[in-house]
Amino acid sequence: MKDRRVKAACWCLFLLLVAFPAAADQNQSVVELKVVIRFFAPINEYTVGQLMDLIDKKRSEGTREFVILLSTQGGDVGSGITAYNYLKALPKPVTLVTHNIGRVDSIGVIVYSAGSKRLCVPQARFLIHGVKSMGEGMASMDEKLLEERLKTLKIDSENIARVIAANSRKGQEEVRAAMSDRTTLNPEQAIAWGLAQEIRTDLYDAADFVYRIEPRR
Repeated sequence: MKDRRVKAACWCLFLLLVAFPAAADQNQSVVELKVVIRFFAPINEYTVGQLMDLIDKKRSEGTREFVILLSTQGGDVGSGITAYNYLKALPKPVTLVTHNIGRVDSIGVIVYSAGSKRLCVPQARFLIHGVKSMGEGMASMDEKLLEERLKTLKIDSENIARVIAANSRKGQEEVRAAMSDRTTLNPEQAIAWGLAQEIRTDLYDAADFVYRIEPRR
């Protein structure tokens, strides 16, 4: 009887030792098929770099859907254009959803436009305006430098208008006029433009993996 108990105990121990590594391997192999990213920050090299690094990492691990919960006051034009081109070029079968959950202002509209599916909450707003030159205080500028700044502003404005027009029902000239007028859109107006596609209050599911982009402290 005693031998039987010892054999039974040994057998149970063996099964446990076999089961634990298998369970550990199963947990390690969980693939985050959908990742939600909270982007509540200015758009600049630092935050866009974080965003691209996170997406690269998760995509290499097998993620196939990214949802960017976006609320931003805008920021650097060059960084916003970079983010747009990167997000727009994500290879299939990866899909990208952008969701305005507060305000999407200025160059933030360009980042938002990268989504193949573009959502917004009922209280959201979109602000579209022209590009300003960020000079260094009262630094002196000669004629050539002034010409360079003006050319840069024109190209930035053209690029912004081109992106919005490509992802809405508006032509480039209409977008340029809206930028000049500093146009603010509510969700219904954004849908009429074709910029947003759907008003939705639910942001993500309880089982979704959520990450966040941090502004530089």
